[in-house]
Amino acid sequence: MRKIVLFVVAALAVLTTASCKNADTKGRASFVAITDVVPDVILEIRYFGTYNFVGERIDGYCSPRAFLTRAAADSLKAVSDDLVKQGYRLKIYDAYRPQRSVDHFVRWAADTADARMKAFFYPDLPKSVLFAQEYIMEKSGHTRGSTVDLTLLDMATGKEVDMGGTFDWFGEESHPDFCGNPDTGVYDAAQAAAHKRGITEQQFCNRLILRQAMLRHGFKPLDSEWWHFTLRNEPFPDTYFNFPVQ
Repeated sequence: MRKIVLFVVAALAVLTTASCKNADTKGRASFVAITDVVPDVILEIRYFGTYNFVGERIDGYCSPRAFLTRAAADSLKAVSDDLVKQGYRLKIYDAYRPQRSVDHFVRWAADTADARMKAFFYPDLPKSVLFAQEYIMEKSGHTRGSTVDLTLLDMATGKEVDMGGTFDWFGEESHPDFCGNPDTGVYDAAQAAAHKRGITEQQFCNRLILRQAMLRHGFKPLDSEWWHFTLRNEPFPDTYFNFPVQ
């Protein structure tokens, strides 16, 4: 049995490698590696590994790299410079995402029997509602190349800043206005006390540090994910790319 399992794993690896080598690279020249522009960022590309809401490597992620359009990368450099002065570094979970990766998410969402990562990312929701509540969609802003998912690392401690929730958590706890108003910076202690997973005032303020830096340098937030930002003047607002991350 062990030999069979190893053979299957090896076969899948060969197929993945072949898929990456033979993939269409149309549009790739319009993108840059984030680390070439912002060399002090930290990469933790979740969709290249298995610790993500699907539980396996996602189609199109052929290496643990991150790409953005040049305009978005330049703006992210300004964000990074701003935050380094405050004692933080950026940690990237995802940036450009191929359409083939989004298609993988769609196939996964349609398979309601596959709930292997439910306890980690959507314990309060049946998988059947993920489409209706728009946690999974057939198109993603990431595929246009100017959207990034990220958090902060505290340079003094060497640890991630506590945001009161994990990347890709499907639930209201991920909303920027959870337990407070992100536009005014006012924390709502009553809401936090009433919620079973309420965040602390410090966690709310930590989210604001990231949000305010991103907004200062040309990005706009998403109302359902504290970690998700898109360049306001993105260069390809209507183009969905499909070249692999490699």
